[in-house]
Amino acid sequence: MNHTEAPIETLARPDGGRIAYRRLVAPPGDRRPGVVFLTGFASDMSGGKASALAAWAAARGQAMLRFDYFGHGQSSGRFRDGTIGRWTEDVLAVIDALTTGPQILVGSSMGGWIMLLAALARPDRIAGLVGIAAAPDFTEDLMWDRMSATQREALARDGVLLEPSKYTDAPYEMSRALIEDGRRHLLLRSRIDIRCPVRLLHGMADPDVPWETSARLAEQLASDDVVVTLIRDGDHRLSRDADLQRLLATVEELSGP
Repeated sequence: MNHTEAPIETLARPDGGRIAYRRLVAPPGDRRPGVVFLTGFASDMSGGKASALAAWAAARGQAMLRFDYFGHGQSSGRFRDGTIGRWTEDVLAVIDALTTGPQILVGSSMGGWIMLLAALARPDRIAGLVGIAAAPDFTEDLMWDRMSATQREALARDGVLLEPSKYTDAPYEMSRALIEDGRRHLLLRSRIDIRCPVRLLHGMADPDVPWETSARLAEQLASDDVVVTLIRDGDHRLSRDADLQRLLATVEELSGP
């Protein structure tokens, strides 16, 4: 079997939901941390960054897990019914059930917010964090704060707002529940008690999440081992060959040879 294409399996959730995942298991005796990839908003585990990490881990014989949140990709549920809290619960479920030992969480965009919440909930299981255009608090700072009065009224009336996406053919579905739940998980307003090594990669040409978000996050983290890398011409996805090589080198730095 080609280890970069581990079979899709599913993890059952207590509410009857199913989380789809692909998992690479390290050989016995391997002491390196595993790697868990957390996708962005409306993305899935088949994307370029997740696939590049899987190929890299397979070549090294290192454990790696990628999965789809509730309502994403091949997991069960409707996207519009998902929230930051629910997706964080998915991360904790896969960490608890499908990994052993310390893990490096790699979070892209929204995944960068969720990796922080997971690290706060499982501090003893986290060896390091890597954010790619990390977007903590985006439901408030980048969605709600940018909505017009008309959009806010429509969201309150209809419970969901459909907005065009630059990255998919289908529009984004922004629910009132997503905004309201997001407010219960805001992090950038106070000190964040995360003390593991943290690496933040951010493109300065990112049109979706300002690079200043990563700088603000670095200031709030309690860890003394935080490095922010700004890519002057980098976009939001950071999926060019050079971007992927930078990502892999960053994860390797935290995980060891």
